[in-house]
Amino acid sequence: MIWPDIPYPAWRESCSALHLYCQVVGKYRLARTPWINHSWHATLYVNARGFTTSLVPDGEGGVEILLDLIDHAVIGASTDGRMARFNLGPMSVADFHGRFLDLVGQLGGTPEIHGCPNEVPDPVPFTEDRAERPYDADAVNRFFQASVAIDRVLKHFRTGFLGKASPVHLFWGSFDLAVTRFSGRRAPLHPGGFPSLPDNVTREAYSHEVSSAGFWPGGGPVDFPAFYSYAYPAPPGFADAAVAPDAAYYDAGLGEFLLPYDAVRQSADPEATLMAFLDSTYQAAADLGGWDRAALECRRGETRRPRSL
Repeated sequence: MIWPDIPYPAWRESCSALHLYCQVVGKYRLARTPWINHSWHATLYVNARGFTTSLVPDGEGGVEILLDLIDHAVIGASTDGRMARFNLGPMSVADFHGRFLDLVGQLGGTPEIHGCPNEVPDPVPFTEDRAERPYDADAVNRFFQASVAIDRVLKHFRTGFLGKASPVHLFWGSFDLAVTRFSGRRAPLHPGGFPSLPDNVTREAYSHEVSSAGFWPGGGPVDFPAFYSYAYPAPPGFADAAVAPDAAYYDAGLGEFLLPYDAVRQSADPEATLMAFLDSTYQAAADLGGWDRAALECRRGETRRPRSL
């Protein structure tokens, strides 16, 4: 697998632009898809060329939107055979928003979305964000290649759990690729308080106990690409748990374990290093939280080998 170098400061502005473009595309899926538990209906997915909405129920059949991060274009297709596209490059968020809604209209879809970003401080409505943003195509492609490698490991990690688990998906609000496991028990009411996100959405997302892990490219309090893992509610002793590898640590400000991406990329076996982080942080959450691990876990999946009962 390719684990490219993706230093955040070098593409900070392009990353911010891509984040907002994903928000515009994700809000289209959110607007047209019936609500699924924990907002799973709103997310994007890694595919062979970038991030996709999968098929959105709209128009006479459905519409799919792809952010192609190899040829750097937004490509739309509808089930009646129509296709439309525009190129990604330096532009304003307002320009992207206008081009995107026009593309949806060309496909016979419904060009109506909520017009303001979520989960970012001081959000500017898309139509008012007119400053030109850079677009570093090489950095964007390297981020995509990293996402492909990470997506593979997260999906393999997911196979070792029989209980309720999320897909591996990209949350465009916080711009993280994530997978979540559930104990099966209800959680205390979440206090909410995420920037530009309704508390009722947050509370439904955290309605049940979770152990969640994923990846950020950087931004906010973490100025470097990093893996994270947290539990909600965090059981007593979670912050002091011993986890692997040695480069992992607990960030008290975030309330999460972090592992720098570079510690994985530069290791002798990146996939095994990341899996050790995923396993050890989940085990800390499950053991300290009293999860029924015997009932919830199973052997990790293997190709062409049916799981024994």
